[in-house]
Amino acid sequence: MKHVIFLFSGILLILLSCNTSEIPTPITDQEMYFPPISGNDWEKVAPSQLGWNESQIPALIDFLRSRNSKSFLILVNGRIVMEEYFDGHKVSDTWQWNSAGKTLTTATVGIAQQEKLLDITTRVSQYLGAGWTSMPLAKEALITPKHLLTMTSGINDESELIIRPNLTYLADAGTRWSYHNVFQRLMNVVGEASGQSFETYFNSKLKNKIGMDGFWNEGLIFTVYHSSTRSIARFGLLALNQGKWGNEQIVNEAFFKESTSTSQSINPSYGYLWWLNGKNQYMLPNTQTVFPGMLIPNAPSDLYAAMGAEDQRIYVIPSKKMVIIRMGRASDPNNPNFALSGFDQLLWEKINAVIK
Repeated sequence: MKHVIFLFSGILLILLSCNTSEIPTPITDQEMYFPPISGNDWEKVAPSQLGWNESQIPALIDFLRSRNSKSFLILVNGRIVMEEYFDGHKVSDTWQWNSAGKTLTTATVGIAQQEKLLDITTRVSQYLGAGWTSMPLAKEALITPKHLLTMTSGINDESELIIRPNLTYLADAGTRWSYHNVFQRLMNVVGEASGQSFETYFNSKLKNKIGMDGFWNEGLIFTVYHSSTRSIARFGLLALNQGKWGNEQIVNEAFFKESTSTSQSINPSYGYLWWLNGKNQYMLPNTQTVFPGMLIPNAPSDLYAAMGAEDQRIYVIPSKKMVIIRMGRASDPNNPNFALSGFDQLLWEKINAVIK
């Protein structure tokens, strides 16, 4: 009888061991995936494998379509869960990032600093020469690349056109937060520091490293990046991993963490050209009003975002290992906005219904 019991116990242990080995690893616990640098192969995972409420996906898609979207993409652990295109837009088509592309500049500045080509705490005039603004030279000398990264240069923000006569004194650097296109002078700083054009440096140090497509389009007011939606997602994946792509740390992790943390005390919801959720107050472009609460109350508090006019969005949510991209025309044609809009709250209402 003892032999029978022992034999039965052994068989039971073997069966349990086999069953355990067949239990799949939860998708959210899987190793981070990075798509190949070349080609268009990209691993995918079904919403059902994540336990999402698939019945709510049609409502999300209908909402996006009704709000002038061109594309929408969700990554979890680097894998595509949703990828939708609207209004004739295709996977290979490019679209403008608008101010969401500011974060590309941030990453490129970080790379230049880690290569010891520049220091964000050194005055801008060291790279561009004295007189790059129309400010008194003593006031101009206060401005560092970090002030441009944090929108605290103190330069008059009445004009969006970044030409020297418009760059006049309004406040000492570091004492006033104001959303301003003068951040683009960071591109000149990188160019001067590296001895090549900003785009050439960007292409070799960032774009080509993570397999992005796209190009910079220099306009009268603003230099805008254009790319496919998957290339936007590649940068979002780099951001999710704090500047790391596969085994290579492309942007210094400490710098990336600085970029996505409160950068000054005036607007706690702003990093280095990144918008930050989960703070107790925020400011918006074109106003000095301080608003109480989080940027997007119904979005995860650890979310950080690249936001551009007409609701171009890169949402990065570390707690969910998730990146979300929305590109398109303005969700409300009467309110093209420069950053946050009511669209974010409405979109997250639809996203939450799917992912929760």
